[in-house]
Amino acid sequence: MNEGSKTAIVTGAGQGIGFEICRQLAATGTMVILNDINEALAHSAAAQIQHTGGNCIALPGDTSDVNFIRQMVQTTITQYGHLDIVIANAGITLFGDFFHYTPEAFNRVMQVNLTGTFFLAQAATQQMKQQPQGGALLFMSSVTGHQAHKDLAAYGMSKAALEMLARSLVIELSAYKITVNTIAPGATLTERTMEDPAYEHTWSALTPMGRPAHTADIAQAALFLVSDGARHITGQSLIIDGGWTCISPSPF
Repeated sequence: MNEGSKTAIVTGAGQGIGFEICRQLAATGTMVILNDINEALAHSAAAQIQHTGGNCIALPGDTSDVNFIRQMVQTTITQYGHLDIVIANAGITLFGDFFHYTPEAFNRVMQVNLTGTFFLAQAATQQMKQQPQGGALLFMSSVTGHQAHKDLAAYGMSKAALEMLARSLVIELSAYKITVNTIAPGATLTERTMEDPAYEHTWSALTPMGRPAHTADIAQAALFLVSDGARHITGQSLIIDGGWTCISPSPF
């Protein structure tokens, strides 16, 4: 199956890295199902991609809700007959001092980052394993899953767990021609991070390559790992951080 006849679900994609992944996928001819918890943002993002000629529909909803996840996957299969790529990009970052971190914050981070990804992968691969061509899963980790970062113990823990999930699923999925990999972005210029006026300057000084990532840097790596060119790559995590984890200077 060539790239242009594929169908992909990307979660948390109303803006930032997820949106850029959707935009680039659609540019290859892939039919993109764009998810975001913010309904208006999801529809606006899908409309932007449609305006440039891409095939994209919005399916807004909360991907920490297992029932919604299953409905989203089933809707995709019912409408298009196959599901080839799933990119579990939805995630939440809740900063907090370890000594005062609340159970509510901890459970929310785990529900979105881990439960959502685990059960999205489960629902998607129920379909992928029936397809002769298999499929590709991609999880969104973080450099904080590799290097400690102040006030992000729970978040970093969740991201490290996603990388172990990908490695574990190699055992379950390889027989069905399903690959599963993880990307771990470092500092990246997005709508959210640019709310901090010092963000770009700070991370340009801390990053060996001299700048934080652009969303396109992350998206291009993501597209490779879900492409036919990466069919023999599985269980791997790719760090995309301009070299930051090699030296790990703290912004604090």
